[in-house]
Amino acid sequence: MRTDDFYYDLPEAFIAQTPLEPRHNSRLCVLHRDGGPLEHRHLWQIDEDLKPGDMLVIKSTRVIPARIFARKDTGGKIEILLLHREDERTWETLVGGKRLVEGRRLQVENGPGAEIIAVLDGPRRLVRFDQPVEPFLPQVGQMPLPPYIHTPLQDPERYQTVYSQTPGSAAAPTAGLHFTPELMERLQAKGVGFADVTLHVGLDTFAPVTEDDPNEHKIHTEWCELTPAAAEQINASRRAGGRIIAVGTTSVRTLETAVQQAAPGDVVAPFSVQTSIFILPGYTFKAVDVMVTNFHLPRSTLLMLVSAFIGRERILAAYEEAKAEGYRFFSFGDAMLLL
Repeated sequence: MRTDDFYYDLPEAFIAQTPLEPRHNSRLCVLHRDGGPLEHRHLWQIDEDLKPGDMLVIKSTRVIPARIFARKDTGGKIEILLLHREDERTWETLVGGKRLVEGRRLQVENGPGAEIIAVLDGPRRLVRFDQPVEPFLPQVGQMPLPPYIHTPLQDPERYQTVYSQTPGSAAAPTAGLHFTPELMERLQAKGVGFADVTLHVGLDTFAPVTEDDPNEHKIHTEWCELTPAAAEQINASRRAGGRIIAVGTTSVRTLETAVQQAAPGDVVAPFSVQTSIFILPGYTFKAVDVMVTNFHLPRSTLLMLVSAFIGRERILAAYEEAKAEGYRFFSFGDAMLLL
């Protein structure tokens, strides 16, 4: 297995620059693990493939305006992307600029001073602010849209799910962007349940795999939580014969992490930890039966994860058909239902 095995060509015209309105009008490519042709629908029709007792696992994480700008003590301007809060004043960050060494003082524009206290790998830095930076973010922070989106976002709420609650994520859980209150009400009326988990999307959303062998890639940790109430919902659904449907690859990581401490007879256990699970082809899924996901970047850990679920050749063939059908790719793009 090589990283290049997960490459496909995608002309820039396929990359969605703006979200659709309404959200549930996104297209839905349905791919069955047991074979058969692709089916082309819209998100609004997802109830056709779901049944009473199924459990959709969604993430309530909310994106913070995590992109801020600062100046070095030499006057040079830099960009800081907040990834993960280590304590009240210390954050793991991505920092863009030169000579960003340990001890370098920074001054956030219209915000607090800060200092680089540790140089991590690549552009990652541990930054300690002179005071908590969160109160300044509504005024000084920008929504951290992915670098492949070049069109300004008119409404910042369109990079949030309609059910987002818990602030802390550096990127949106994009599979959930397709859901609307109307669609969720339809599914609940059919007897489909919703379980809420939290995972704060971190560095690997922005970091492609650069090693030739993906097994050598160091996946960075992301904080996630599964409450006792949500774990019981999921376990009860599986015991009753329902399917566990992960909305997004980060829900997959949360659920497959929660399997590791599950009691006999349960599929998941409650937890609150940093997860470093890296799912590659050959992995045996223990919690996730069905997946709702977007189309992922070439050579990314997320494309490797869905390849583990459905098969590398099948997912890449589906991507080629989706291109031929004019699907929109990546964060504001269309979705897949992997059954």
